[in-house]
Amino acid sequence: MLKNILKIVLPFALGIAILWWMYRGTDWSDFWHNVCHEMNWGWMLFSLIFGILPQVFRALRWRQTLAPMGENARVRTSIDSIFVSYAASLVVPRIGEVMRCSTLKRMDGVSFSKSLGTVVTERIVDMLVMALFTLVALLTQLPTFVNFMETTGTSLDSILNRFTGTGYIVTLICGITVVITLGILFWRYKMFKKGKDILLEVKAGILSLRNVDRVWLYLFYSLGIWVCYYLHFYLAFFSFDLTAGIPPMYGLLMFCVGTYAVLVPTPNGAGPWHFAVKTTIVIFFADAVMAGQLAQDYVEAQAIMIALVIHTIETALVVLLGAYGWADLNFIKRKDKEQNN
Repeated sequence: MLKNILKIVLPFALGIAILWWMYRGTDWSDFWHNVCHEMNWGWMLFSLIFGILPQVFRALRWRQTLAPMGENARVRTSIDSIFVSYAASLVVPRIGEVMRCSTLKRMDGVSFSKSLGTVVTERIVDMLVMALFTLVALLTQLPTFVNFMETTGTSLDSILNRFTGTGYIVTLICGITVVITLGILFWRYKMFKKGKDILLEVKAGILSLRNVDRVWLYLFYSLGIWVCYYLHFYLAFFSFDLTAGIPPMYGLLMFCVGTYAVLVPTPNGAGPWHFAVKTTIVIFFADAVMAGQLAQDYVEAQAIMIALVIHTIETALVVLLGAYGWADLNFIKRKDKEQNN
């Protein structure tokens, strides 16, 4: 019981602690002013489309990997289960992967162990796609940083000196948390291996990728998921005057940094994601600050406010989709009962 409580409380506590540290001096009237008067809602609403599409693509890709094992999940229940799983992970980080497998088991009779195996496959594929995105971002942005340092005479030490004591502490906390999380996941995997029969089914799920039909479609979904994640992230910056001019490839670098920050187990990356996005925005405008075109305090204040607004709206979307998925699953369940009777 205590263990389960800690799983919920600790991620929330970590996220709240980092958020409090970052926003402790914020005037919250500025937040509402940004949302109601400063933000371009047209761009923000457009970006939300790309927050829905990757969840749909993930459900369709999931069905593809289940099919070779004779597991036939309905499109509708698959999409709903993904919606619910994302929302559930806001409460308990990473629980969504287990919840969506149990949802398909309950709704469509899909083997829990096999579907869990396909989720492991998904994670491996997602890691490879994310590694590709990161490589592209680093290769395209490396000349920008080299040119910036050469033209301004900026050294790595001077960039690091821009970090406040809070920045170093938050970075250290995030790093330690990632290490602890990876250790726990490794321990759980070792414990999970004790169930030999379950492991065989999980293995079948992992290897299902070999027999997937229309591999080109699977690759399309896999790339489409992350392209949409990126557009969901990047297009939101056009909602604000300060960040509307950030080029796409630097936006990709920001996206990669934010994605890795989400590895820290807090609800929807709250805290670490804000810190990562705020830092990358400040770095982007460092040359303008040094040239006297922008004030450092202004950039930092706007950066943390923009990160907060975007994250709040994107999290609200996840909650709304989760509520819809839960309601639709219950509707489908009642309809199935009526047909069986």
